[in-house]
Amino acid sequence: MANNRRDFLRTLGIGTAAAMTSPSQIWAKSTADLQQTIGLFKTEDTSEAFWETIKSQFSFAEGLTYFNNGSLGASPKIIRKATNQFRDTLDDFPSKYMWGGWDEEKEMVRKKTASLFSVSEEEIALIHNTTEGMNLIARSLDLQEGDEIILADHEHSSAVSPWKVWQESKGITLVRPTLPILPESVDELVEVFKKSITPKTKVISICHMINTNGMIMPIKEISKMAHEKGILVAVDGAQAAGMFTFDLKDIDCDFYTVSAHKWLFSPKGVGIFYAKKESQKHLKPLIVARGYKDTSIRRLENYNTRNLPEVLGFGAALDYHDGIGAKKIEARTYELKAYFRNAIKEHPKLVLKTPALDSLSAGIQIVEVLGKDVQTVKDSLFDDYGIDCRPMSSFGLNAVRLSFAIFITKKDIDRLVMALDTIANS
Repeated sequence: MANNRRDFLRTLGIGTAAAMTSPSQIWAKSTADLQQTIGLFKTEDTSEAFWETIKSQFSFAEGLTYFNNGSLGASPKIIRKATNQFRDTLDDFPSKYMWGGWDEEKEMVRKKTASLFSVSEEEIALIHNTTEGMNLIARSLDLQEGDEIILADHEHSSAVSPWKVWQESKGITLVRPTLPILPESVDELVEVFKKSITPKTKVISICHMINTNGMIMPIKEISKMAHEKGILVAVDGAQAAGMFTFDLKDIDCDFYTVSAHKWLFSPKGVGIFYAKKESQKHLKPLIVARGYKDTSIRRLENYNTRNLPEVLGFGAALDYHDGIGAKKIEARTYELKAYFRNAIKEHPKLVLKTPALDSLSAGIQIVEVLGKDVQTVKDSLFDDYGIDCRPMSSFGLNAVRLSFAIFITKKDIDRLVMALDTIANS
């Protein structure tokens, strides 16, 4: 019988040892190239040559220079490879790896995520994206008619819609204060929320970094003010996580949700949901399945079947991010911000519409070309120079949004500035 089994496996092109490969062996094999690459990062080098090496690890369409990471990030080639190997493993033995075979590996990803944000793994759920996280919060909370939720005017539509559908329809009031485009201090932003709070305020829902002009919101200060009045704070962290460092315990919000496919360069369709231990009592899962009696935060990710290769690919992306170093990435982000702003600050037709202070902006900057429609500028950048960016026309911005991810080099910015100058003077 044993010989017959070996013969059968041989006809399939696999051997007995391969058929019995353990999950840990598969993880090691799938991430072998990644671990070798990370070994090259163990250096204090922050030269432009180092960042050129990082750029070479990403692959874009021929002729494309990608300044649109704020819309959707790219995965490095080695993360793509690891994720594809995880997909192959799943398809080689579907039932094993979908239900139980990768439990330890998934928990390892949870621990890595928790470490990135300095929280407990019992406060992290691995979901699909920021939008799911905002829906989870908005649908869970037991608010009463007349209660108020503060959402500033620059909130992303995917963070506003859940409150409209799940709460406004019940008679809850959405309070929409106006944010300044170019605040000169953190206090100026805190004051907007302070003036909006009433005895009926139950939740402040807020972006960590707004997607319109890249402004960073003072979450720590707003959380402190809110909690003194018994108000919950829910944060859309889609544009912040991975771009610059922060400690979720320190900023002290109740909920924080992230799309890992932006600044953490994860495979698409993986998200992070943080819920402070004391605040988890407010939450109910969007989906229930077998295991619904689980009282841990894992009840919020109980999908039965899900995209596990991408989840493990996200774990590999966290290794990649950690290999470079969060502080190193943050420093590079601010270096590129300063390089770009200095390059155009004296230009009479290029107007920055992102706050200048490092406490108020980082790796997303927007610029208006005076006298030009933003869609025309965006089209010219792409058609004539292969530069992809996002046009921002709301709030009178009329500006292109530029994202300075780790694969952007100073040569890329030089070329961008030259293109903007040519368009401005055409």
